[in-house]
Amino acid sequence: MARAHLTLDPAFTIGPVRRRLFGGFVEHLGRHVYDGIYEPGHPSAGPDGFRRDVIELVKELGVTTVRYPGGNFVSGYNWEDGVGPVAGRPRRLDLAWHSTETNEIGLHEFQGWLDQVGSELMLAVNLGTRGPKEAIELLEYANVPSGTARTEQRRANGRAEPFGIRMWCLGNEMDGPWQLGHRNAEDYGKLASMTAKAMRQLDPGLELVVCGSSGRDMPTFGEWERVVLEHTYEDVDYISCHAYYQEREGDLASFLASGVDMDAFIEAVVATADHVRALKRSDKRIDISFDEWNIWYLPNWEEQARTFTIDDWPVAPRLLEDVYSVADAVTLGGLLISLLNHADRVASASLAQLVNVIAPIMTEPGGPAWRQTTFFPFSLTSRTAQGSALKVALDADATTTAKFGDVPVVAAAATFDGSSVSVFLQNRHTTEATSVTIDMSAFGPLSTVSARGIWDEDVYAVNDLRDTERVGLRTNDTATLSDGVLTIGLPPVSWTAVTIA
Repeated sequence: MARAHLTLDPAFTIGPVRRRLFGGFVEHLGRHVYDGIYEPGHPSAGPDGFRRDVIELVKELGVTTVRYPGGNFVSGYNWEDGVGPVAGRPRRLDLAWHSTETNEIGLHEFQGWLDQVGSELMLAVNLGTRGPKEAIELLEYANVPSGTARTEQRRANGRAEPFGIRMWCLGNEMDGPWQLGHRNAEDYGKLASMTAKAMRQLDPGLELVVCGSSGRDMPTFGEWERVVLEHTYEDVDYISCHAYYQEREGDLASFLASGVDMDAFIEAVVATADHVRALKRSDKRIDISFDEWNIWYLPNWEEQARTFTIDDWPVAPRLLEDVYSVADAVTLGGLLISLLNHADRVASASLAQLVNVIAPIMTEPGGPAWRQTTFFPFSLTSRTAQGSALKVALDADATTTAKFGDVPVVAAAATFDGSSVSVFLQNRHTTEATSVTIDMSAFGPLSTVSARGIWDEDVYAVNDLRDTERVGLRTNDTATLSDGVLTIGLPPVSWTAVTIA
């Protein structure tokens, strides 16, 4: 049996666990909006057409902030198409996902959905095919209380009070050649700076996110961040990171260790941002908005994209509907551990996406909504990771991976809110259980311990329409406390959350 030993001390913290770390992402893509969150004919739908069963699952998931409306979609989107009487809204072609957008759902409707979910809106502006003018027009419409033609337009459209949106994304993945309006770092940096300055003239208190790299494997990674931040450093608050992971060619060991890559990604972006800070002799610190991250089996989309033709523009097609396994959920739990271990610099993160599209929640038209395997580690972490993230002193056996070499067999993170400690553990070993001891003597007397997580004899078990509850959270009964030391056994390919009062 592999072994790992952790030492925790409340005096050694990383930083506060900011609630935006548990954000989500809704894009007009596939069946995410239409037939996902919005299905007027569904038995659970309210008068607004939104599925109440989905709303309850999103609330259970614990999503705090939702990035909207994209994603690649936003780079061809005209926000004006989504306001005003629904019957008069235009149908548009969405080039990003080769679909027809009906514009039945826009800013007003989506804010109404968020009000029911209890989440904050994080709005993206189109810097692909549009620019500063359209961004400040949207900002005026959304945030100025009254007294202008656009605020009167908002009032006529049913909302007298401003939306009060605080967090805004300056475009999406502008480093990507697939992006409408793709630019090099120099040109995007100048455009983002102009847009940010214009938006701050209208509303100085905004929190602005500039586009970082779409992945650590992008050929421009690192240099893109440096150039963009040299143009925008004093204009923005955050730089974005995007990362997706998948098991490749049966290499489960490397897949389970995907957090190693996320760690390196975050630390490289932090180093670059701090380098620009030093060059500019600035007192300001740029943090990270990791506003797209998930498991995504990208070849599935690439194969589907090759089938599209110029006369084929469906409404809400089934796109990117990955079905997630236990192994996917355990890997996602490991990525959450990486985010918590960088809580000092990752101020916000968005699981991409929420419903049907590479999502923790699935629906069937006219039928049920259910939790995918990845739902469980996110929901449990969002509920229990409170207070401050703790530094974890880890001494563990190694497990070997083809991609990352030898890595610790256990990944771990911990939080402390003054009354309880939560410890998050991932066993990366594909075949062996791991015995973990945690020295918690620095916390004084400990009373109760509970441990729940996700694992299964079949690591590729899924929840799908045939069996929506095949996989769920399980209780780990091996956790014991003795003289300030917690001992627990972790099954192979498992993720576990331990709470100690």
